[in-house]
Amino acid sequence: MAVGKRLAAAQGAWICFQDEAGQVLRPPVSKTWARRGRTPVISVSGKGSGRISIAGLVCLKPGERGRLMWRTRLHRGRKDERGSFSEDDYIALLDQAHQRLQAPIVLIWDNLNTHVSRRMQALIAARCWLTVIRLPAYAPDLNPTEGVWSWMKRGLTNIAARGIDHLADLVRRRLRACQQQSDLLAGFFASTEMTLDPELPQ
Repeated sequence: MAVGKRLAAAQGAWICFQDEAGQVLRPPVSKTWARRGRTPVISVSGKGSGRISIAGLVCLKPGERGRLMWRTRLHRGRKDERGSFSEDDYIALLDQAHQRLQAPIVLIWDNLNTHVSRRMQALIAARCWLTVIRLPAYAPDLNPTEGVWSWMKRGLTNIAARGIDHLADLVRRRLRACQQQSDLLAGFFASTEMTLDPELPQ
């Protein structure tokens, strides 16, 4: 991270944290209240199947408001359907972020097999504005995007989606709400106990 912060400061780059999440039709359940003897029941349709994959970027830069960008992919359970994001999906998200931010990007993400594949390495090498730093093997506490997923899922508790398209709409609405609250993104980053200020080399 220290190298990434120095690079970002030198290049006027944004530091972007990437992570993935998924959501299925069965809603997350949380405690609620009801009249005594009337246990609340959430009806979940047994019809249809599928899930949603979400790839998100929390983009930060000193002196700028935080940005949240994402892409969704619907999995309808069809034969030969890809079950996750591909290298092309990830690079499309990064290209979109670069276009919107109009600046170099220091990308921080984990060691997912798609992130470290030969194809992904070639796609990254072809983009002079992109520098990649990998997180340790298991370090969700260092990625503010994890906070986005927790916040998103809290807003979906006890809501029974009518189908995969309805669920996708609920997810997108929740993410748009987060996108409009830059103080939330600042809070998610603060919870990592890191700073954006570059550290002097030892």
